[in-house]
Amino acid sequence: MRRAGRVVLDVVNPLGWAVLFLALLAGVATAASSWRETAVLAAACALLLLLALPFVLGRTKVDVALTAEPRRVVAGASVAVGVVITNTASRRMLPALLELPVGETVHRYGLPSLRAGAAHVEDFTLRTERRGVIPLGPATTRRGDPLGVYSRDLTWTEVREVLVRPVMVPLESLGAGLLRDLEGVVTDAVSSSDLAFHALREYAPGDDLRHVHWRSSAKASQLLVRQYNDTRRSHATLVVDDDPRSWASDDDFETAMAVAASIAVRATLDDFETTFVCGRQVVSGADGNRVLDTVCRAGQEGLGLVPAAQRAARTAADTSLLFLLGGTGTGFDTFSRAASSYGPEVRRFALLVDSEAPSRVREAGDLPVLQLATRDDLAPLLRWGVG
Repeated sequence: MRRAGRVVLDVVNPLGWAVLFLALLAGVATAASSWRETAVLAAACALLLLLALPFVLGRTKVDVALTAEPRRVVAGASVAVGVVITNTASRRMLPALLELPVGETVHRYGLPSLRAGAAHVEDFTLRTERRGVIPLGPATTRRGDPLGVYSRDLTWTEVREVLVRPVMVPLESLGAGLLRDLEGVVTDAVSSSDLAFHALREYAPGDDLRHVHWRSSAKASQLLVRQYNDTRRSHATLVVDDDPRSWASDDDFETAMAVAASIAVRATLDDFETTFVCGRQVVSGADGNRVLDTVCRAGQEGLGLVPAAQRAARTAADTSLLFLLGGTGTGFDTFSRAASSYGPEVRRFALLVDSEAPSRVREAGDLPVLQLATRDDLAPLLRWGVG
């Protein structure tokens, strides 16, 4: 009973409620005054309600297929969207209105009367401009009378997403000078516990006694412990400042996202594990598509660079290469605090996007700052800093 009442409330439009209210008001006035004019008005309103009712009676049985190819594109590319409506009922379908939300707009198409089994196709080209996620759907059909007294909406598809990636730039390999995995070569980084033996040194308070080399200690009459070459797996982590106050403009933020995506693609090609963090958007692993999908979804949520870097450090404790991306409002102190979430064995770089200043590299202790004016300057700056 409650469901039936909800259906009735959904079918009657505001105009229908106004006509019904006017009919009741005119009926009450007629009963109180016996005016013919109010009686005619009440009868006309009631007749309008009755004549409009058949337009929403009966069932709509259709199959709606929504397609979008390709589902992942680079900003500036086009997506072919198609909607195929097939009448699956055993009788002719009455004309209806098809509504398809596309991003912040709604596409409306008038569907003709279709015989049983017949199909109608609507297609259009979706042009992308900026990085992001464009939702498509759900596709709904609307049946109603010409005056809009009643209407009946039915949803036929789920929401589909078109992922728009930023324009990326080609980069050279990030592998030079980085920590390698066990199938690669060891590095010059010294560790107190690993697989590749390097040398012996004097015991220091706090050293693990399991690494004491007892035979050499007996010959030297002092405790000696083993040192190892670090063979940690190469893992690139990218952290983007999502605080709106850190960016001079939205374009600078989009440049940072393009930079992050470019580095992520290069890291994937180099067989690095890759982690990307921007605000509440976090992804970690070797699947480049997952990282780029997360880049598409990232926005300026206001979490900040330092909390994001701390979360990234917990997510990817084996990071060997760290990129911190911020804008003119990020500040070197913020970069430093974010970088302090990682140990000294991690190579760290701060990438500062400033479209109003020339691209350059600044040395600031153990945290080089790569200042970019445009994404096209990324390759030469990385060639100097990482190579």
